[in-house]
Amino acid sequence: MEVVLSAAAGDLVSRFFSFLIGRYTEASCSKEKHAERLQQLLLRVQTVIEEADGRYITNSGMLLQLKRLARAMYHGYHALDTFKCNQLIREGTKEVMSSGSFASYLVTPLKRFRANAGISNHQVDNNCDLQDALLNLETVLSNITEFVILLGGCEPMFHRPYDTYLYVDNCMFGRWTEKQQVINFLLQRNPCASPSVLPIIGGYLVGKKTLVAHACNDEKVRSYFSSILHFNGDNFHMVETERCTGRALVIVKFVSEVNDEDWKSFYRVVTSISTESKVIIISRMESLTRYGTVKPIQLSRLPDEEYSYLFKALAFGSAHSEDHPKLTLLAGEFIKLLDGSFVAAYSLTNGLRTNLSLQFWLSMLKRYKNVTKNNLSMFGEHPSDRFKKRCAVDFTNFLPSPAAPLHLMPPRTEARKLPKIRIGEIIENPSLRPKGDFVLVTWESQIPPYTEFSYHVPYCAQQQPKTSLRRKRDATISL
Repeated sequence: MEVVLSAAAGDLVSRFFSFLIGRYTEASCSKEKHAERLQQLLLRVQTVIEEADGRYITNSGMLLQLKRLARAMYHGYHALDTFKCNQLIREGTKEVMSSGSFASYLVTPLKRFRANAGISNHQVDNNCDLQDALLNLETVLSNITEFVILLGGCEPMFHRPYDTYLYVDNCMFGRWTEKQQVINFLLQRNPCASPSVLPIIGGYLVGKKTLVAHACNDEKVRSYFSSILHFNGDNFHMVETERCTGRALVIVKFVSEVNDEDWKSFYRVVTSISTESKVIIISRMESLTRYGTVKPIQLSRLPDEEYSYLFKALAFGSAHSEDHPKLTLLAGEFIKLLDGSFVAAYSLTNGLRTNLSLQFWLSMLKRYKNVTKNNLSMFGEHPSDRFKKRCAVDFTNFLPSPAAPLHLMPPRTEARKLPKIRIGEIIENPSLRPKGDFVLVTWESQIPPYTEFSYHVPYCAQQQPKTSLRRKRDATISL
């Protein structure tokens, strides 16, 4: 009897384990199928979005649908990357983990260097579920037939490159709906016998000027206006009617509050040029929306999923991220450190893209982590917050072997011309650092308005550690 019971128990245990293994294998196969299906749908929706960006869309309903398509696409790509990264981590000590430094890095949780936040390790956001992203894409694509048919009736713009890397590096990334809204505003006739005013409001470095520049670079917009004038809050009242004839587009950037009487005077001058003229206000201040005659456009920082897509497209360039699974993991850690900064993403990826080796990316990540740590230790703030406030940022630890501190200060207007050096050059060869004050260029935009992001590096910053040490000694002696 005992032999029979033992055999029965053994059979039950064997069947139980077989059941668990079968369920696990079935679940794994199901996720693989979901990932494959998601990849196919992403290709479809990306094709439609890129086609839509090359056409003039005036229908507000189509613009709303375009925004939903874009959100579903970024969500899908983020879910797919999440699945692949987690799959890579689960492979443990196999071939993917052959690099010792990379293996030790994966098992060490990476904390987000925010004063009030602590984050995860590489197990990427579990809320971004593969099946949810697939269902979301299938939903938006189920109603896409009518959108595609209507899109075929929209007037095409000039030809754009198809390659993703070229597309985001040489053209404005995202903001498809907002760009169409600006173009529609510029090409529509003014409903009243006076210039229409469009306020574009958003935070620091979210792309307000870039959005306007791209809309103004459109061929139809350029031919529609006889002149395009740019002013800022200091000289906007200096508009002269003699400078232009016919329909004019006046773009004004405000960094501080505006007196109502000054605005009325400015608006009268613009009206005297032509009642068909247009005015665009660029500012961070919500209060200036009171001067708008149409609904303002509000710009905010990119959502995490969209920013992740942008960073990876820039970092891998013309290469495919699927061919570099380890680097895809590291890209996620860079994204956490950059805190959604446009300039930081473009500046950092310029260097990463030139060397797709694991050791180089690990080295760059370590340097940027040290920069973040150091600024939090010195100032109690993240570097991106320091840049937004136009405060000094300690960038010393970003150099491979710094001989002196590298403190980035806001650019200055000086009579003398300072030597200029790009950050990629000084990283590759720190000995190129000029003696005395110089200008450090962190990124130069390849698209209109071709903005150069540069910082003043004072010579006194190189002597700062010695000064602070001397003061500390003096204080000790006095005690």
